[in-house]
Amino acid sequence: MKKNVLPEFASIEEMMAYTAEGVRPAERLTVSQAAERYRVIYNPGSYVGPWRNETTPYLVEFMDTLTSEDYTGAIFVGPAQSGKSDCALNWLTHGIVCDPMDMMFIDKSMDTARVFSMTKLDRLHEHSPEVAARLRPGRDNDNLFDRRYKSGMILTVTWPTKNNLSGKSIAKLWLADYDRMPQDIDGEGSPYWLAKQRTRTFGRYGMTVAESSPSFPVDMVKWVKQTPHEAAPSQGILALYNQGDRRRWLWRCVKCHNAFEPDFKHMKWPDSEDIQESAAAAWMECPTCGARYTQEGADGLPGKHEMNRRHARWIKDGMVWTPGGEVTGEPYESDIASFWLKGPAATFASFESIVSDYLKAERTYLATGEESELQTVVNTTLALPYIPRSEQTVRSPEQLRARAKNFGIRVVPPGVRFLVATIDLQKNRFVVQVHGMGSGESGEPDWWIVDRFDIRKSRRRDEDGDRSWVNLATHPEDWRQLTDEVLLKTYPLGDGSGRHMAIKMVMSDSAGSSGFTTNAYEFVRWLRRGDETDILDEDGKPVYVWEPGLAARYHLLRGATSKRGPRVRLTYPDAGRKDKYSAARGEIPVWEVNTQVLKDKIDAMLDRTDPGGRIQFPDWLPKSFYRELTVEVKDPKKGWHNPKNYRNESWDLLVYNMAALLTPDIAIEQIDWKDPPPWAREWDENDMVFDPDSTSEPFEAKEESDVDLTALGKDLG
Repeated sequence: MKKNVLPEFASIEEMMAYTAEGVRPAERLTVSQAAERYRVIYNPGSYVGPWRNETTPYLVEFMDTLTSEDYTGAIFVGPAQSGKSDCALNWLTHGIVCDPMDMMFIDKSMDTARVFSMTKLDRLHEHSPEVAARLRPGRDNDNLFDRRYKSGMILTVTWPTKNNLSGKSIAKLWLADYDRMPQDIDGEGSPYWLAKQRTRTFGRYGMTVAESSPSFPVDMVKWVKQTPHEAAPSQGILALYNQGDRRRWLWRCVKCHNAFEPDFKHMKWPDSEDIQESAAAAWMECPTCGARYTQEGADGLPGKHEMNRRHARWIKDGMVWTPGGEVTGEPYESDIASFWLKGPAATFASFESIVSDYLKAERTYLATGEESELQTVVNTTLALPYIPRSEQTVRSPEQLRARAKNFGIRVVPPGVRFLVATIDLQKNRFVVQVHGMGSGESGEPDWWIVDRFDIRKSRRRDEDGDRSWVNLATHPEDWRQLTDEVLLKTYPLGDGSGRHMAIKMVMSDSAGSSGFTTNAYEFVRWLRRGDETDILDEDGKPVYVWEPGLAARYHLLRGATSKRGPRVRLTYPDAGRKDKYSAARGEIPVWEVNTQVLKDKIDAMLDRTDPGGRIQFPDWLPKSFYRELTVEVKDPKKGWHNPKNYRNESWDLLVYNMAALLTPDIAIEQIDWKDPPPWAREWDENDMVFDPDSTSEPFEAKEESDVDLTALGKDLG
């Protein structure tokens, strides 16, 4: 055990100055005043100099609450680039210089605690002279996780574990980046309430603080707020905020004098394909009069920083800032002071950067269906809880059906460049959906539903000569019907020319009931080689159609077990097994599909009604088709799932279609639509288009003529 030994002194005066620090009375300064007087910031490349409250005026009231005897807790919800983490150093500065009491700083992990100590804490002691002068000399008093001061005050830097959050009482505790901490510490409860137990001995002199941007999803999307400032039910920092007095940072419009919150929902920008062009012209709009507040100010209206300094204040829940400038009402009472600053008000994030980050993340989402980047921007830049796009709007079958159009029954609509069929497996039927894919010349390709049907009847006959039901698990020969009923199926073009379009690719599920996978693999082998002796009907004709080359157009898929893998990945199941009992012996390719990510993409496409990535429906589809598109829901923890196990084939088949488009045989995202492959060209040049009444066939390359028909016409004239 280390002894708490006083240092050696060069003189009696030095010893008296040292010991006087321990009995010096508290200096009557607030935290914000102490920060301006004693804190020096050292961030080379950004700012070096004294702390100035006018830079981040929204932090002043929060900091001054930390020494108030009216509260035992304080919560700050805010975005990155707002300065909220600096308040911990300002509070520490106040404690060291003005009112020494033991303090504990709790970071989200041991690694981040180490970084905090080695960077921010070391810089505070090195560049703030009044703080440095009070650090107790000696190696044992200035180490990575413990600092001792001449007053007897001890600062402990640690991370959330059961042992670290229990033990002796401490007057002041700060929990940094709260939402990135475990919310249950070794089964003992939340880190905030464990920390708060350590301050109880100090009564009104104890203070427990937590700060963070929100990162937990909303627990109840259809929640209705009971008070104006209440946050949606969620875990983490917003749950703590709701237990406080719920203060919001409001601006008072200089034009109409009505107060409003500078929230992202009031941000506006001009519509442009150039993200930076839109972001550079962004403004905050008063929801009452429409006054436009730009970053730097324009048209006689102040900019963001001026609004924060002169026309803004914190308002507690239950109170109103009137146009006359008065604050009226009954405040929500709590011994926790809670503050929520929205992203657009943050000093160190401009309107342009906020809008740019959001638009880039949304463009990524629209292109891929992946929401992680968008969630990061909403949480850390906007300081808002994220609601998955699938839960922001609830679609009904009626809404989707209302968008159906009459573009013919089982015909290829104008604009379609190629067809993809997808197959879902049920015990006694194949469920088939055919999709028409448009070009991506003006954005993402549009999709059309061209056909939807079931294959229920087998070509096997029962004792009475009637056709039996297909059985995918027990009768591998039933799979062979897919050749002429799907792979070789063609559809008339919608131009009335009599021409047809063949199917470019078929993507089929390979998993399901026992026997499905074995028969799916056996069907692929049959497509490769055919049979030496065909099965013949009573007239001596082959029961099943086989042609060379079909295996290259038929693909199998299965769902990936991991939610973090690539969208599609080619696998060869059981590649290590060579025995005769293996369903696949490493020679059957199967596409492994990240269905969660692809379902996000389909969900976004179903919301789109403008050209460029929308899904269009013919008006002859049954109501059940649309119902199948709405039965799956996305749970923040479980992902996409079908809670009632209703039929959802329409939904799954759209997902399979997306998987097909991402395979190298199509690679839709890499197609140059100014020079597309022959199977994706306009109808007159498309290899998949043919005239069934002539000798031409699908996949027959169109002959290119070297004759200039225009010149020939002039010569003939």
